[in-house]
Amino acid sequence: MMNRTVLVGRLTADPTLKYTPSGAAVTTFTLAVNRTFTNQQGEREADFINCVVWRKAAENVANFLKKGSLAGVDGRLQSRSYEGQDGKRVYVTEVVAESVQFLESKGGNGGGNTNTSNSNRNANADGNNIYNDPFGGGQEVDPGDDLPF
Repeated sequence: MMNRTVLVGRLTADPTLKYTPSGAAVTTFTLAVNRTFTNQQGEREADFINCVVWRKAAENVANFLKKGSLAGVDGRLQSRSYEGQDGKRVYVTEVVAESVQFLESKGGNGGGNTNTSNSNRNANADGNNIYNDPFGGGQEVDPGDDLPF
């Protein structure tokens, strides 16, 4: 059997962090995921998918994501039911996230996973900013070079 769900979308509201009586953190949020096709009016529709994440990942999601944040969710689909306040049976289907990827920088300007600071750059002896070979090969790589991947 296999139950695997992978989603990429934007949060429709700020995540909600709660704690169980035993102290486990649980965060719920809804992800808006665009469909790959357009409707008859040429508009792109979206599905709104409820997600839940537990423990340390739940605290990270609550602390670092907000309404509009782009996130990737990897998890499993789960359905459950409970009795509502009116006595009727309520059915819920949600994604239980095993991991949540933050796909934008903390500024979240909609530009994807970009880093506009120079914190990843090193200055050589001439004071020019270049990227050093992380494997210690001694060759310098200009960040403007096209990489084959």
